[in-house]
Order: sequence, then structure tokens, then C-alpha cells
Amino acid sequence: MSREKEEPTESVIPDEAEPDKTVKIGARLTEQVKKDVTNLLREYKEIFAWCHEDMPGIDRSVISHNLAVNEKCKPVVQKRRSFNPERSAAIKEEVSKLLAARSIREVKYPEWVANVVLVKKKNNQWRMCVDFTDLIKACPKDSFPLPRIDQLVDATAGHETLSFMDAYSGYNQIKMHKPDEEKTAFTTDQGLYCYTVMPFGLKNAGATYQRLVNKMFAKQIGRNMEVYVDDMLTKSITADRHTDDLRETFDVLVKYGMKLNPAKCVFGIPSGRFIGYQVHQRGIEVNPEKIQTLAKMVSPRTLKDVQKLTGCLASLSRFIAKSTDRCLPFFKALKKGKGIEWNEDCEKAFQALKDYLGQAPLL
Repeated sequence: MSREKEEPTESVIPDEAEPDKTVKIGARLTEQVKKDVTNLLREYKEIFAWCHEDMPGIDRSVISHNLAVNEKCKPVVQKRRSFNPERSAAIKEEVSKLLAARSIREVKYPEWVANVVLVKKKNNQWRMCVDFTDLIKACPKDSFPLPRIDQLVDATAGHETLSFMDAYSGYNQIKMHKPDEEKTAFTTDQGLYCYTVMPFGLKNAGATYQRLVNKMFAKQIGRNMEVYVDDMLTKSITADRHTDDLRETFDVLVKYGMKLNPAKCVFGIPSGRFIGYQVHQRGIEVNPEKIQTLAKMVSPRTLKDVQKLTGCLASLSRFIAKSTDRCLPFFKALKKGKGIEWNEDCEKAFQALKDYLGQAPLL
């Protein structure tokens, strides 16, 4: 059902002394623009981090993550959890990596102590997280506004050339407010550690990151750049202007010491995915993955199934003409306190929406 294909790219070498390290650029660029972009990437090769050790982090004089813990909240030491040998080995390995990267340090006598949580990734490897549930409850909400996604996407469409960038372990590039480091303490078989950088999972981490990028790219946002938390995009009306626009972005990255993840960046392509949408010069299309999710969805049988469906359709609503009318049978099926009534009208509307979104309009 997905019509959109990945844009063709070519690999270029930013540092000729390390030919195994490459970055992707658009294959459809003219030879001159390819040459210009390649030379620019070589000139600014220091903006890339190939491992955590390449990532010095943003200076605390620019920003740090302040927890602002409510002093009336009593610190919590979580009851220690046990793990099987496989999970214990994964935790030990991750702790070693974080220590080597100076993202964590050993701590003594912390008042707040949380447990480690392991989440299985798609590649069957383990991702280590920390259960900050208790700490989160003690932190006030930072109401710093995030950009409106629809406005960012609309402002991106119509540009001939785009570059999509992703910061290397973006949250970890922001350091913790020094007095708050020990509040992030967690326990393992190896000992007690706390974060020196902002870990994923802390309350208001997204707001802190958005505050940083708004400050960094204040002169570019809305003109030749859009940023939504750690999703960064440089845009140019014409391809021949893209090198200059990228240079402006790279100068900012160098100034603040932010590093990009080369594996998640692509420079100089006519279209790509940005915060859930497929954007290009001629307009906006729905992300093919969202259509695939709907296409594979079976007819709902439970209340949770219908809620999942309506949630999926909410993210697609701008691509559905008369969406309220088309989705009305699903909302009627939600009988408050009585489960669901999935009838023939619901099934017809469900299949009709699948067919309709198979030819999702261009906006």
C-alpha cells in the first residue's frame, strides 16, 4: 500500500584518513552540488560523533537539566530488583560503556535510588533504562512549549532540497545540573551510579532539549531550518543554495559543540520523513509506515482495539476528507461502560478507510 520509496543516496567520506566512516548524500544532486556538499562535510567533519567518546557535550554555561525537585517530597530508595544472568550481563556491559563515555559516575550515600529496567529492542539486544517513576512524581512540569507539528511540516513542504539530521544520543549531550546529578542514582550489581548527563526518561527532558535547540538555531528556525526536539532539518528553496544553508547550520553546531549521528543523517535529498510525515517540494504525504500499520490492522474486537484504531486515525485525520463522517461508526461503537458494538456499518467504514488511505492525497 505504501507508494513512497526511500530517496537514493550515495556514501561520501568526510575524513579521508578514515575511509570506513561515511555519510549519506542525495544521489539526485547535480555533480556540482554533490561536490560542494561533500567538500562542506569534509570541512566540518568534527560535527560528527562516531562513538560516545566523540561527544564532549554542551557546556553547562549554555544549558543543563535542572530537576527542581519539590523539597516537600521525601526521597525514595526503591527496593532492589534481581535479574537473570543474561540481563545482568547486559546491564554490566551498558554500565561499562556509560562509565567510559563519562555519562555516569559512581556515587555514595544517595538519597534517591532507582532500579534499572531492561527493554528488548527490535534487534533482540537489551536497552537499559532507569525507573525514575518516584523522582518524576517529585518534579514540577516544565511548560516550555514544543513547536506545533502541523506548522513545522507545512513550513517544510515546497522546498527543493532537504537535509535531515539527528544528534548523537541527543539527550546525553546535555549535562545534568550539578546539584541534581545524585538524584538520578540507580543500583546495579556493580554498585551505585548517577548520571552526569541528561538521561532519557527524566521529566521535562524534551522541554530542556527544545529550549536548547530554540536558542541554538534562533536565527534559522522558520527561514532555512525546522527543529522538533532532536529532529533537525535544513531546507532550501533551490538546490544551489543548500550548501550555504548547511554551512550556517554547521557553524551553529560547531559553536555549541553539538554532535551529529552520521548513521542517522542524510544530506541533500528532495524528500524524506520528518516528525511522522513525508515532506517534499510538491507537498506533504502521510508517512507510509502509518498506512501500513492501518492496512495490517484486523477488525477490532475489543474496546482497546477500537481505541487503538481511533488513535491511529487521529494522526491521519488531515489526510482524510470528511474524517468526522468517515469515522463516526467507530465512535458510535464505543458504548460507554458496555464494551463495543462492532457492526456491519463499522466493518464497511473500516475497509473503506483502508482503501481510501491506500491512495492518500497529497497536501
